[in-house]
Amino acid sequence: MSELVTGEAVALELRPARLPSRALAVLLDLVVAVAVYVALTIALIAATASLDDAAQVAVSLGVFVLVLVGAPIAVETLSHGRSLGKLACGLRVVRDDGGPIRFRHALVRGGIGVIEILMTFGVIACIASLVSARGRRLGDVFAGTLVVRERVPVARTGFLPPPPPWLAGRFSALDLSAVPDGLWLTVRQYLARMQQLDPQVGWAMAERLASDLASQTGTPVPQGVPPAAYLAAVLQERQAREVRRAFANGAGPGAGSNPYADPSGATYRTSSPQPAAPAATGQDGLGGRPAAPQSAPAVFEAPTGQPPASPAAPPAASPPTDRPAAERTGFVPPA
Repeated sequence: MSELVTGEAVALELRPARLPSRALAVLLDLVVAVAVYVALTIALIAATASLDDAAQVAVSLGVFVLVLVGAPIAVETLSHGRSLGKLACGLRVVRDDGGPIRFRHALVRGGIGVIEILMTFGVIACIASLVSARGRRLGDVFAGTLVVRERVPVARTGFLPPPPPWLAGRFSALDLSAVPDGLWLTVRQYLARMQQLDPQVGWAMAERLASDLASQTGTPVPQGVPPAAYLAAVLQERQAREVRRAFANGAGPGAGSNPYADPSGATYRTSSPQPAAPAATGQDGLGGRPAAPQSAPAVFEAPTGQPPASPAAPPAASPPTDRPAAERTGFVPPA
């Protein structure tokens, strides 16, 4: 990996292309260019047969420069650093700051490439690429460019082994608030890759991480618990707490809905405290229902029958039928 710093002071980690992949890309480009040059030469010989020898040599030289020099420059400029060979090999030409190249970069690379690739059969380019730390040839050095790999194999996510069953819930009382995020990330990376480490090296790393984790929690590692199992159990406890906190904050299923809604679909309303009735009767005067205490707080009541009508839209009473039509509708028929 090569770290490049952009103009915005952002560090990019790119994988520079090495000599074998670059040589294969250049070879594919040359094969295509030579095939096009041969086809155009045959066509021009047939079209310029009536011209003299000097004119035919000038046309052939122009076609050579156009196909083997001008065409690669135009292709790299228009495709932002990807020729046919580089596209097939998953390579791209970028600037030193990681940005796309422009015409001047492609022009410098193509002009110097005539000397170090075409005229010397690639010997100078191979030597410069082997000497350079990032595999750059002379054209890349003078143009300020770098050939990087676009298709990088995706690393497989390591499997996190679960803790032993006899450690389930044993660390539920640990205080994990002081553990930094960097230490959690280190523990997770170790558990994902501990099967790839040497047993002795892995055990030493687990002991060091367990000691750091114990110092942050304030509780020593229990006796008889392997350090790797301790790390896995504490990490699982932390993940379980994060899940419980997420569901408690409404991040689980149904987030954003009414927090007081019943899962069965029943709605709840808040009833205001009723004024206290006289102590002599002990009733509220509405059919003998006991009066609520005056100091009782608001409670949530489930509807017993039909859902309560909205106070903003009371049900309209049906108009009586024994009233005149003019009073019912407001319309007086003509005499």
